[in-house]
Amino acid sequence: MAGSVELVKLTKAYDGQTAVDGINLRIPDGSYCCLLGPSGCGKSTTLRMIAGHEGVTDGDILLNNRNVTDRSPRQRGTAMMFQNYALFPHLSCRDNVAYGLKIAGQSKAERHRAADEMLELVNMSQHADKLPTQLSGGQQQRIALARALICRPEVVLLDEPLSALDPFLRIQMRKELKQLQRDLGLTFIHVTHSQEEAFALADLAVVMNDGVIEQSGHPRRIFEAPASPFVAHFIGGHNVLTPNADTLAGEASRFSIRADRLGIAAAQTDLPESSARVEAIIVDVEFQAQFYFVEARLDDGQAVMCYLPEAQLDAAVVAPEQRVALYWDRAAVNRFEAPQ
Repeated sequence: MAGSVELVKLTKAYDGQTAVDGINLRIPDGSYCCLLGPSGCGKSTTLRMIAGHEGVTDGDILLNNRNVTDRSPRQRGTAMMFQNYALFPHLSCRDNVAYGLKIAGQSKAERHRAADEMLELVNMSQHADKLPTQLSGGQQQRIALARALICRPEVVLLDEPLSALDPFLRIQMRKELKQLQRDLGLTFIHVTHSQEEAFALADLAVVMNDGVIEQSGHPRRIFEAPASPFVAHFIGGHNVLTPNADTLAGEASRFSIRADRLGIAAAQTDLPESSARVEAIIVDVEFQAQFYFVEARLDDGQAVMCYLPEAQLDAAVVAPEQRVALYWDRAAVNRFEAPQ
């Protein structure tokens, strides 16, 4: 059974310093939710409060409409998978997985039977009798995940579970995590600082900054319409621009435009009336296999980046020190929701 999670004005302060500042969030049951943001934004503190490993200064945590704010971790219906996996080095993989059932008082035969089912679920049956030190990082992660799942939690909490893995294995393991979450129908809440990881996994992404939620929603919606300059900068692929008398005068306030929505033409080129344009100097052109990454600088010093498909690159125009026209369809402009 999956669990819905609701945070109501959730706050955490340490010695007068606010780490999480009155956030409100509802995570539907069966969701894969990613909390993302830079170091110190409050995402891990929020996860630990949901788990019961961190006390709440103010506000409430509801699990399936039950207020669990003052309950112990074992009473909540959640299970935590820690960043360092926290496996017992002296126990076999089977006994590591079965540990929660041992604490709950189940017999050795019962808990080993359940552990073997979990090991099969994460494709680790053949390693049941090994010690954690005999496993690779990815294998240790599977054991830690099986241990988190064995007590049949309603909500699984994952604290940067992929950060210790090499890039290839990280991609493989995130696919396995998503597939497992779908197969089990559980609610997963996953903390990460990587927007790529969050966008690959989540059906609900929550971008945090300085203890508050800047934006939440489906990753595609966040990418297409970041709600603030911070979100646009953090998720990447966006230019945040400020109009002034000399450049971008048609816009009333700061806005963003995706790097893949920009075109580059010779400075004197006539463009359709539906296009906005601004002149710039090319700073650098870098080949990135599927596209060229072009850096440019407006006359007022603002930096602009552009992802240009190889077929659209005119090497005579797009070259360092060349003066060009940057242009985009006016309909592609993203105007921020909140006043900036």
